[in-house]
Amino acid sequence: MDIEKLKFDLKKMIIDECEKDDISVEDIADDVELFSNKSGLDLDSLDALQISMGLQNQFGIRLPDPKEFRRVVTTIDALAEYIKEQNA
Repeated sequence: MDIEKLKFDLKKMIIDECEKDDISVEDIADDVELFSNKSGLDLDSLDALQISMGLQNQFGIRLPDPKEFRRVVTTIDALAEYIKEQNA
């Protein structure tokens, strides 16, 4: 699995699922906390639900527990690593 392509796909999925049309893939840093002000994404709890559904639909990853979601969906780097481990 190409980790750089996975990161690109994750960023695109987040932009699409959360309808952040004013943000490009290049605007999202791999190591910035997604739900922080530094990300520039301005994500909220509804966006978290959209991301969770996108992960399930596009990557086959289910994160129904909110605590696990917060543990896994921190940065693009962490999320890509988690998906890579799940598909190993």
